[in-house]
Amino acid sequence: MAFEAPQRLVRAIGETQRNGGAQWLGGLCDLVRQAVDLRALTVERVQAPGGRSSLVLLVRQADGTPAVLKVVPPWARPEGERAALAHWDGFGAVRLLDAEPERGVLLLERLHPEMSVRSLPEAKALLEAVGTLRRLWVEPPAGHSFETVAARTERQAEAMRAGGQACPEAAPLVEAALAAREELLAAPPEERLLHGTFRQSKILAGERLPWLTVGPDPVVGECSFDLARLVRDRVEDLIAAPSGAAITRRRVKRLAELLDLDQERLRGWTLFRAVESGMRARRVGRPRDAELLLEFATWL
Repeated sequence: MAFEAPQRLVRAIGETQRNGGAQWLGGLCDLVRQAVDLRALTVERVQAPGGRSSLVLLVRQADGTPAVLKVVPPWARPEGERAALAHWDGFGAVRLLDAEPERGVLLLERLHPEMSVRSLPEAKALLEAVGTLRRLWVEPPAGHSFETVAARTERQAEAMRAGGQACPEAAPLVEAALAAREELLAAPPEERLLHGTFRQSKILAGERLPWLTVGPDPVVGECSFDLARLVRDRVEDLIAAPSGAAITRRRVKRLAELLDLDQERLRGWTLFRAVESGMRARRVGRPRDAELLLEFATWL
């Protein structure tokens, strides 16, 4: 089986995985062929532009049922995704049909990849996103091995500190984001299983339910951490709007009220996650993205 991985995936791996990335891409055709043969799947096409951290193929099972074959590199934590999807069992999330997490292979129910919540008007999109996210926030399974918010953000904080030292103009924002993190972790509220990378484009139209989420990078922690990424959705539009700062502050207030969360905690995690993403974009050579994210962070 021969195919070309989407360029979006190739570029993303080149940005972040200079060593093992080329090796994984080189073995991708064989890995897909083995996964397809083992399950007697028929491949329809590669989903493009696809994601930045996995290969997605639209397939049909032996009985003709449409499905999705997702192949995830080891650094993208496929076992965590498998475990979270199994725990949610289709409630608010795409249903897991089969998995070989040690090889990064996940077989999922087919949704409608061409239709995400992001295609809706802004106000409607936020309401649908909130309703979907609420279903995911459940107690993690006993004895789970999911990463915690504290552990994940500690790794991120180390990279942010180094980035702030190398980029003095961003240092004040980095310091503010790190201070917010320390304060938030000092007295965290009740922990839940979180999606980890939730945003409008991760919510696709489905058959069982109108909207289902895909692509989790699960983590256990407080709900405001998960919601923070949603606050900056459509950041390009926010930056372009004359009243972008006011819109952002109203969005923080509105989302906190809809989900009964503390507004200041949501603001703090939104600041941390925006600065972290901005510094990471700068580090991997995406200066335009970095500029947008760091400007957005100044509004918080």
